[in-house]
Amino acid sequence: MTAATTPENRSSNGKEFRISSRTRDRLVAAGIDLSNGYPYYPTKPASLNAAKAFAQPFEYADAAARASSLSPLAEVAELVDLTPHIGTEIRGLQLASLTDAQKDALALLVAQRGVVFLRDQEITPQEQLALGEYWGKVHHHPSAGVLPGLPGVQTISDELLRQHGELVDFRNPCSEQEWHTSLAHEPQPPGYTHLHYDSTPPTGGDTTFSSGYVAYDKLSPPLQAFVDTLEGLYRSAHVYTNPADPDGLKVPIVTAHPLVRTHPVTGWKSLFVNRRYMVGIKGLTAADSDALLEHLWRTYETAFEGQVRFRWTPGTSAIWDARSTIDSTASDTVDDTTGQHRHATRVTTLAEVPLPASAGQSRRVALGLDPGVVQEQGRVKYY
Repeated sequence: MTAATTPENRSSNGKEFRISSRTRDRLVAAGIDLSNGYPYYPTKPASLNAAKAFAQPFEYADAAARASSLSPLAEVAELVDLTPHIGTEIRGLQLASLTDAQKDALALLVAQRGVVFLRDQEITPQEQLALGEYWGKVHHHPSAGVLPGLPGVQTISDELLRQHGELVDFRNPCSEQEWHTSLAHEPQPPGYTHLHYDSTPPTGGDTTFSSGYVAYDKLSPPLQAFVDTLEGLYRSAHVYTNPADPDGLKVPIVTAHPLVRTHPVTGWKSLFVNRRYMVGIKGLTAADSDALLEHLWRTYETAFEGQVRFRWTPGTSAIWDARSTIDSTASDTVDDTTGQHRHATRVTTLAEVPLPASAGQSRRVALGLDPGVVQEQGRVKYY
């Protein structure tokens, strides 16, 4: 027999919602009001026009551009690169106590390395939100579970999947397992995303990040020149009633962005595609678009030298650059009877209107690792 549902163990829609003691302790200590249930679901826009109204244009200045070097971090903490091309772990630093110079340097490190990890973090959701606001405009998700009183802090958990009737196992992986970058349909898509896990199972739920810089450099030069000129069509995760066809099928928001975008700080070109939230390439037939996208997706997803797989532990934060990475989380966790399921809070900062490929250069060229040198040595086969 299950225990009676109280405000502390139900969601705001009245359903039972289980959270681990570690998660509860973090939220309660931060003064999060659980008396009316958790999490809170904002009212979802019904129509396409109402959903688009959330995306108002804004001025954006990347904090990484204010950093002249990584010295503010390197002088006080250990920076450990996890692979040659992507992923760095910072040891001996607390996010909640960063100076402004360290926040700028951290943004620069994320821009260069794609994703940065910090374990054993003591950070409240409010402090997590404040860091996101320092870096830019925080995204308020119109239809995802959020913390009560903190609409910019989204909740991520296995329990949310269970509550919504999603059976997650090896035959039915969660949507996070498909390679993606979230909110790519926004007119100004995300720059920095900060995910903090306060509760994790003993094993499972690893996340793999892949570098768009590396993926772009794996394309042969003629193909690079072609995709540099193209725009992809990116769709929202949710669908809405179309005012132009109120009796028809609900439709997603679809936005065109460059297939290859230039990072405003590093100046490096990144492949900007993801399998989950794209519907085509602007100006190409469906057949041509499908064939080219499949090749670009596979190149990105199988660029193993440009990937890092990370094992989460409680109290770990990951901050990644959504402009130059995609990620995939393994659906191999179990509904543990000890309550050690995944629970995290996420803050997403929106960034600039994507810059075209013409504004930048290849990362390998910028670093003096021109693929042409490899070609001359005969180690790459061209037809």
